[in-house]
Amino acid sequence: MTDKLTSRGKTRLSLIRKLISIVTNPTVMTIKVLFLQEMSEELQTYFEQQLKDDPIELIFPDQTNEEHLLTLAPLADVLIGWRPSYELLESATKAKALINPGVGVKRHIEPFKKLNEHRDNPLLLINGHGNAYFTAEHAVALLLALYNKIVQYHNSMIFGNWRKLNLGSSNTLRNKTVGLLGFGAINQHVHQFLSGFHPKFIALKRSWQDKPEGISRTYVPDQLDEFLTETDILMMALPRTSQTEGMIGKHELELLGKDAVIINVARGIIIEEEAFYAALKNGIIAGAGIDVWYNYDPDADENGNKYPTDYQFHDLDNVVLSPHRAASPFENLERWDEQLDNLRRIAAGRNDLRNIVDLEREY
Repeated sequence: MTDKLTSRGKTRLSLIRKLISIVTNPTVMTIKVLFLQEMSEELQTYFEQQLKDDPIELIFPDQTNEEHLLTLAPLADVLIGWRPSYELLESATKAKALINPGVGVKRHIEPFKKLNEHRDNPLLLINGHGNAYFTAEHAVALLLALYNKIVQYHNSMIFGNWRKLNLGSSNTLRNKTVGLLGFGAINQHVHQFLSGFHPKFIALKRSWQDKPEGISRTYVPDQLDEFLTETDILMMALPRTSQTEGMIGKHELELLGKDAVIINVARGIIIEEEAFYAALKNGIIAGAGIDVWYNYDPDADENGNKYPTDYQFHDLDNVVLSPHRAASPFENLERWDEQLDNLRRIAAGRNDLRNIVDLEREY
């Protein structure tokens, strides 16, 4: 009984705090947040606990089919979820923002441009960087597994090949040049994680204001050839845009050279598929760790196997393959803290939201 009374007391106190906040701070508004997909009970509880003192109403629909969401969207000030239809976005007439919990927003660019042509209050598109830490960890894991031939020796030992070291020696990161292609949240973490191995770091991104600490040299896109020539380990963590699709092709792979490796946790299409496979098969580059692919709905072959590419990357012995799972652990709740912060800013009437997508720059 005491526990129940305590729980009720806490709920009443939370409501009182919200009312006081609204009365004493007129710039604060109560906002309705509609979730477009089913969320776990743990995540719902996390949002409710974190926002219990904020003027925010969370709507977790009991049904997430399109028909039901269309009845709720006009009530929402903020939408949170993946892949909403254009009709659903149109129906959210009072909404200020769609928060896409992941970084992949390419599919939204044209629909948002079209939608905002006739909206009095443009709908903001916000992407989420909550998985950046985990994605960076995964990128480093791929690199270490590749450089130390972990997969090859693991598979060899399964067949009882004890101390047969015929698969070759490990490599070392010490004194190598790590080229960070993209220097957003993911590669900033990669830089931090790899620093203890004492490589040299160079980085390329769209523009720079200052050279970051620990980066030997910075580059911009029209210096790509020079950047690649200097790179031993290419860590790819940049968005898919019209400018980055096919950014790495046969010419660029040849510039990297036969001792270089690529770790791609960005998007598959940034590297030309056929050129990538040929470079790995023919020793144009030394190897790759690959988490992102080219066909996310592959047909099964005659043996029932599904491969997310038209080329036999899985037959190569100089690759480490991963099924686009760098953002795991997916159940980690702290990855949502960025979205919580944005909701509080919106409720406070602020415009300095985090990670607003520039529709013209596509990121």
